[in-house]
This record gives sequence, C-alpha cells and structure tokens, in this order.
Amino acid sequence: MAKVSLKRNKPLLAEHGTKPFTSPIASAVVTVIALLWTVPTLGLVVTSFRTKEDILSSGWWTSFSNPTFTLDNFRAVLLTGGGSLGSEGMIPFAVNSLAITIPAVVLSVGFGLMAAYALAWIPFRFSNQVFYSLFALQGVPLQLSLLPLLTFFATGVQIGGTQIIPPLGIVGTLAAVWFPHVMFGLPLVTYLLHNFVSALPRELLEAARVDGANHFEVFRKIVLPLSLPAVASIAIFQFLWIWNDLLVALVFAGGTDDVAPLTLHLANLGGSLGSKWENVAPAALFSIIIPLIVFFSLQRYFVRGLLAGSVKS
Repeated sequence: MAKVSLKRNKPLLAEHGTKPFTSPIASAVVTVIALLWTVPTLGLVVTSFRTKEDILSSGWWTSFSNPTFTLDNFRAVLLTGGGSLGSEGMIPFAVNSLAITIPAVVLSVGFGLMAAYALAWIPFRFSNQVFYSLFALQGVPLQLSLLPLLTFFATGVQIGGTQIIPPLGIVGTLAAVWFPHVMFGLPLVTYLLHNFVSALPRELLEAARVDGANHFEVFRKIVLPLSLPAVASIAIFQFLWIWNDLLVALVFAGGTDDVAPLTLHLANLGGSLGSKWENVAPAALFSIIIPLIVFFSLQRYFVRGLLAGSVKS
C-alpha cells in the first residue's frame, strides 16, 4: 500500500518570504535613508536646548563634545513669546491651530465621504462627469484662488451694480480659515474615499436596501463603519496639511492675532533677519508634538487605510 504523505503544503507566501526587505542591499539603502532623514530632526532637538551664544558660534554637532544645555529657550517661547510678539507665548496660538484644524478636518472628511458614497452608489445623470470634474479640480493652484475668495468673503458678489450675494463678514474669523481648507481639501478627499467606497461589497448594500434602509441609513450603519480605516488615514493627512499650513493662515487670519495659528507665530519668532534664531528650534519642536500624538493614536488604521480598496474580495 502506497504511503500517503501527511506533510502540509506550505503557504504561498512562505515560498517568497514574508519579510518586506530580505535583500541586504535593500536593507542597507533603507537604513541609510532613514538615518539621513533623522539627522535634521536630531539637529533640531539639540539646537532647541542650546544657548543663543552657542547656536551663533558653532554647529549643533559640537554639543556632543562640549555639552551645554538649557531650558531657557523653551521658557521664553512658551511663556513670553520669545520676546518678539509680546508676552503671549505659544499656548494661545496652539489652541487657535486646534480650533482651525479639527473643524476643517471633520468637515472636509465628512463631506468627502458623503460625496464619495453618492458618486459611487447613487446613480444620477452626469455622475461620471461630476467625478472627473472633482478630480480635475486638484490641478487648480490654491494661490490663484486666494484673492478672489478673500474678495468674496469681504464684499460678496455684485453684478451690474446689484448685490447678488451679500458680504459674508467672516474675514478675520475662524470660519474664514475653515472654508478654504475644506474647499481645497474636498476634491482629493472625495477622490481617495471614492476608490474605497466603490470597492465595498455590492451584495451588502443591496441587502440593506431590500430590507428597507434608505441611503442615509445605509451610509450611517454600513458605509461609515466599514470606511473607518480609510477615513482615519485620510484624516491624518488632512490634519498634517492644515496644521502645517502658513499660506491660508497668512491671507485669511494674518491681521488678527485672536485667530492666528501656530505656524504664523513661528514665522514671526525668528525676528528681523534671524536675530532670534534661538526661538525657532524649541518652538518648532513644540509644534510637532500634537501631530505626532495624532499620528501615533491613529497609526493602527494608517496602513489598513492606505491599502483599502486596492484588492477586491
């Protein structure tokens, strides 16, 4: 009687290896790139703890042979504004950045997900043309629209001397900074989420419709929970883009310290011709704390969201 082999077949992935970087050359290249990418951050951290005299007289790498560190730079920028913008410190500007970033992210991602669901699963005339138009809007430079948008906020729309749309009266407020971020973030957010939402199982959505669920219920109970990985990953990108923005803040909130974000404060911390360089490094180090918290708190969704929709089951 012939013997039957009971050895299990190895998984397909085992034949090719499961490690992403099995080549020594690839590992070496990635290691070198990671080290080069880390060097400026290391210089920023070291510089933030050095005195003004040391910063102006020698490079940050000399601190390893002659270490002299201080916390005076952090006290100056956090409590007194670094001596360049009075005595406000950075905390109020960080609060303004949060007040700008969080609503803008929620609105852009929320409306983008609803638009993605409508374009993917609600058939209507010219839906494909609308989707292609949204994709094409990503090519419109933000700089070309800042002045017309600011004029619209301040004066409204007039045609032939007739006031068609009255002035919104939001210049210098948080809303004036929210709207540009939401409007210019929506095309990309909608495009990315559309790729994920359109890959959801059709049978699942059709079963919900057969059971009597309307589009709002399908969106709230099925699409939204299943889209959380993609939503989280896109929310991370939106948060980083809006948090680090300077141009929109400079145009729509530049003349009002009450709504000025952290980036606008950082741009002024260096003083005239970089005379207060010792303020920039600790302030920049402080400004990256909140984005790091957001990234690490949502990182479990990050890779899943990047790969979402790439493979259909």
